[in-house]
Amino acid sequence: MAGNRQKPTLTRVLLLAAPLLLVACSGTEHEDLRAWVEKVKAKPGGKIPPLPEVKPYETFVYVEEDRRDPFSPYFEEVRQPEAKPGLRPDMNRKREALEEFPLDSLKYVGTLEKKGKLWALIAAPDNTVYRVQVGNHLGKNFGEIIAINEHEIKIKEIIPNGATGGWVDREATLTLAE
Repeated sequence: MAGNRQKPTLTRVLLLAAPLLLVACSGTEHEDLRAWVEKVKAKPGGKIPPLPEVKPYETFVYVEEDRRDPFSPYFEEVRQPEAKPGLRPDMNRKREALEEFPLDSLKYVGTLEKKGKLWALIAAPDNTVYRVQVGNHLGKNFGEIIAINEHEIKIKEIIPNGATGGWVDREATLTLAE
């Protein structure tokens, strides 16, 4: 019987202790946060700016008199050069060393003459000076040297004609660097 008495006593102690524990947990831990929220709420609200005024659309009546056609191109179209039938680079030819560099990166630095034959000296971006003659190739556009003199090297390049898929040739020059 003594065991039955202990159960109600233990239950009473727990029931009396529970409210005390709840009161202890409800401390002022977040009181500063609550005070800040109240302070912000107490401030007067801001003023919202009015919406901008919508301007009515102004119509325009096109009068053709001295004006150009608005649907025609403003600039003249650039005409692609006509492709030459049968002209194409020799893709089976072994590529030469100077064909790995763009033409504008090569510098004509001088000439050599040996047994009546004129050679040109070309400085490449890889800091190598190459000796070339008429018939050698250089540049990325299948350029072939067609003439050499003391002042310039004339080159014939074969470039693609973008519009028709054919090939056209053009002349380029490398002038002696000073």
